[in-house]
Amino acid sequence: MEVEVEGRELRLTNLEKVLYPATGFTKGAVLDYYARVAGVLLPHVAGRPLTLRRFPDGTGVRAEFEKCCPEHRPDWLTVAVVPRVRGGEDMPFCVVDDLPSLMWSANLANLELHPMLARVPDLDAPTAVAFDLDPGPAAGLLEAAGIALLLRDVLAGIGLDSRAKTSGGKGMQVFVPLNTPVAYARTRAFARTVAELLAGRMPQRVTAVVARRERRGRVLVDWGQNAAHKSIVAPYSLRGRDRPVVSAPLHWDEVRAAVDAGDAAALEFEAGAMLERVEREGDVWAPVAELRQALPG
Repeated sequence: MEVEVEGRELRLTNLEKVLYPATGFTKGAVLDYYARVAGVLLPHVAGRPLTLRRFPDGTGVRAEFEKCCPEHRPDWLTVAVVPRVRGGEDMPFCVVDDLPSLMWSANLANLELHPMLARVPDLDAPTAVAFDLDPGPAAGLLEAAGIALLLRDVLAGIGLDSRAKTSGGKGMQVFVPLNTPVAYARTRAFARTVAELLAGRMPQRVTAVVARRERRGRVLVDWGQNAAHKSIVAPYSLRGRDRPVVSAPLHWDEVRAAVDAGDAAALEFEAGAMLERVEREGDVWAPVAELRQALPG
């Protein structure tokens, strides 16, 4: 099907193809979701090199992360040239700046959008500190949410506002908005210090060590996402799981309520529920793009 989106021609294909076999959620439904959520999603991915995670055969088939932007991209798509970490030729990353590029991405069955923490042209200037809270075996979303609340309190104690979202799976992510000039060397060191502080205070509940043997029954506070070559799933992005779940921005009071009630389902949003929330509340994640604050010291 040929369509025009904001003056750009797009060819949308296989709209009836089921991408979430467990629920029958189709590629057309994916495109509809991203079109309707674009107003709140785009401010958080625009200008950022994007890692794709495509599921052309649906979520029942394993998909790989793709860093290099496909060669068959349209000539109007923004591309960011990113140096390789270990040398070699620079890599062209896709940048989703507007609705046409978001629709093009979704038409590739790119269910997940993973932007970097920095924007072009200054790829060593992250706009936030990110903590990825990943529960190990015998722990889950509620355990991650409980640690997110403790992390919020630690950050507030040093004068920093923070925001939370689900990963769209078992985990949580806590962002400290900065939007002021700072380098990864500083944000990474800060994140590591905070993660190790939490692990030292609560060794039975928290680890700052990635090794799986350290994670059983505990939540990994992963500080390593704060690096120029890393990316993290965008707010409002679909995830490639059995259901069309979303990486959902949350209010801190609803995180607290869910933990107190032992209700993990209260923190989980599928595409339809997220669209209803956006229509009702707008962009819950907006402070991450707007708030300006500096790391202490």
